[in-house]
Amino acid sequence: MENSVKTKWGIDPTHSEIAFKVKHLMITNVKGLFKEFDANITITNNDFITSDIDLNINAASIDTGTADRDAHLRSADFFDVENHNQINFKGKSLEKIDDESYTLHGDMTIKGITKTIKLDVEFGGLMKDPWGNEKAGYNINGKINRKDWGLNWNAALETGGLLVSDEVKISCEVQLIKQA
Repeated sequence: MENSVKTKWGIDPTHSEIAFKVKHLMITNVKGLFKEFDANITITNNDFITSDIDLNINAASIDTGTADRDAHLRSADFFDVENHNQINFKGKSLEKIDDESYTLHGDMTIKGITKTIKLDVEFGGLMKDPWGNEKAGYNINGKINRKDWGLNWNAALETGGLLVSDEVKISCEVQLIKQA
C-alpha cells in the first residue's frame, strides 16, 4: 500500500471573495460579502478531489455597503452574531464533472443549524506567483434558501410579494495558497 502524502492549503484572503446576492423588492438584487474568513484544506496525493475542507466565516464581517442594513443583518432577525458569530462549511465530497467543473457537497452551519448544500465549482488552474508560492484558483457558486437556517425576517409588500427573497445566491472567488 502506498503512503499517502497530505498537503495543507489555505485561503489567500487578499485574493479571495465570499459574496452573496438576494432579491430586494422582487425587482433588483442587493449584494454583499463577508470580509473575514479562513479555511483549512488538506488534500491527499496532490488530488483536490480528496480535499478535506473546513471554512469559517466571521458573520459579523458582513458588508452590504449600508451600515444600517449591516447592523440589521447582524441582529437576531438574521445572523444573531452575539450568539452565533461563525458560519461554517465542511466539505463532504467533491464530484468531478469534467476537467474544470466539479460539484461540492458539504454541511453549512448558520445560527447553530446545519444543512447539506451543493455548490458548483469551476477550477481556474494552478500557478506559482512571483514569490514562488503555489496557488490554485476556484470560482464557487450556489443557491440556498435562507429560511433553512432560521434567517426568517421579512416584510410583506403592499403590492404583494415580500421585501426580501428567500433564495440567496452564493458567489465566491477563491485563491488557495499551498502551506509550507
